[in-house]
Amino acid sequence: MYRYAAFVLLLTSGIVFQLSHGVEVEVKDSKGDLCIYANLTVDFSVSYKKNDNKTGVAEFELPSKVTINGSECDSKSSLLKLNFGGHSWSVNFTLDGEKYQADLITFSYDLSDKTNFPDAESNDTLTITAKPEIKDVVKDTCYSCKSRDMIQSDAVNQTLWNVLMQAFVSNNSKSGELTHCAADLPATTAPPTTHAPTAAPTTNASATTAPPPTTPIPTLPTPTVGKYSIKKDENSTACLLADFGLRIGLKQGQKYQEMNFDPNGTTTSGRCGVNSSDLIVVSNSMTIMLTFTNDTKKFRLHALNITGKTSSGVAFSEANTNLSLWQAAVGASYMCNKEQNYTITSALTLFTFDLRVQPFGVKKGVFSTAHECSLDDTSILIPIIVGAALAGLILIVVIAYVIGRRKTYVGYQTL
Repeated sequence: MYRYAAFVLLLTSGIVFQLSHGVEVEVKDSKGDLCIYANLTVDFSVSYKKNDNKTGVAEFELPSKVTINGSECDSKSSLLKLNFGGHSWSVNFTLDGEKYQADLITFSYDLSDKTNFPDAESNDTLTITAKPEIKDVVKDTCYSCKSRDMIQSDAVNQTLWNVLMQAFVSNNSKSGELTHCAADLPATTAPPTTHAPTAAPTTNASATTAPPPTTPIPTLPTPTVGKYSIKKDENSTACLLADFGLRIGLKQGQKYQEMNFDPNGTTTSGRCGVNSSDLIVVSNSMTIMLTFTNDTKKFRLHALNITGKTSSGVAFSEANTNLSLWQAAVGASYMCNKEQNYTITSALTLFTFDLRVQPFGVKKGVFSTAHECSLDDTSILIPIIVGAALAGLILIVVIAYVIGRRKTYVGYQTL
């Protein structure tokens, strides 16, 4: 992906064109060509815990002065990232044929910002994600939505309005053609769109391997294994590889159900970084985002976010941003062919089948030597079993010898 993004000023100088509301930015690739255009307003309403154990509400909007460090352009996947005051707001776009969509919105906010979060109990930086209803945008057109579009979660409400965005720009210029959101169409007088709730921010949750809930559930077939990869650009080989079959166990109230993730017809996006890499897989009913990190020696699955709808149409969103799963040396892959299950949150259990991942150090587009999970590695179990059997045999021989000696001694006693 092209990491050399730049703003283009629409006046005479500076980085951003300041509007009465919102911000207007342009992102360029390494060749200096326009690849993402955005003109939008975002209002935030964030609930947070204060020092007096009361709940505060911070209300602010996306400012006119932002930076775009971290924005990236690719032929199939692009990222618009706006940074401001220790916070960041980003949109991930993917292109499928002649249409593109926004797969994921990510908002990170820093509670140490005392201007917006006075008397906050924590100084942590929290992150929430949401799947917006920005889809089926015709290539070489701008997505336009003047109506207010509210994205709700447990702690954060985001309201997007006066939106004009275009990803995968051609010919180095923004298009004059528009793809309108449904709320702007003449026949539509609907109130602001409300999206499915996303997970409440988590800071120190940890995943533990545990059996799934015992509520009786229908037996599902083994999930189909999907093969996913990320490239930095069209001409390069894969920089991230992942093969797995997934099953989701979800608890909503007193009801527990399991769903297989269908890899057929999915779209894949993400990024490859030096110390952090992302894989986003989107199906018709579910969006899964995996974030891997490394400490230069070992990598691990650090964060998992899953949003979607159940078979009955009920929306869900669960996330854990403090995981330590699937660890292996950087430059190697992690593999576990046997079924594994992990408790990601109190409501979400993840089951994996025929898992193999390598988010860093991929060479020639193929997996490197695998670090096998303990369930697969029988090289240690065999010597242990043989050793235990030999020890048991020796113990039997010793006992038999002792008994035999005692009988011989008794037979020669003096009468």
